[in-house]
Amino acid sequence: MNRKAAKELLHIRAWLERVQEISERGKGDYMGDELLQEAGDSLMMKLGEAANRLSRLGVLAPDGVEWTLAVANRNFLIHQYDEINRELTWLTISRDLPAWQESLSPLITEAQGVVDGDTTSTDASSSDGEVE
Repeated sequence: MNRKAAKELLHIRAWLERVQEISERGKGDYMGDELLQEAGDSLMMKLGEAANRLSRLGVLAPDGVEWTLAVANRNFLIHQYDEINRELTWLTISRDLPAWQESLSPLITEAQGVVDGDTTSTDASSSDGEVE
């Protein structure tokens, strides 16, 4: 796994942890809090963009994860924001994305090893435009 893919997977891990925090608050809190809904939207958009990047890098999605659906969801949230169905976004946050954590676990473990094992100063620089 290359470093770019590893870093995307570690971003996904962090975003899925935030999704879990939203989900743990429960449907009532989510449905009643527009800021929480916007946070969920933002996380789903980031996950969709990361899925797009991983797909372009040739990282195959494990069972239970579909990069194309995540990208389509991102595009919908960005371009049809006036048509968002909160029942569907809640299902994504509470059911679909938690399943990603388990499915992506082996890839995330591998990604952590790549990043932890990368001690070269050239790769550690931000010359490739990546956020550290």
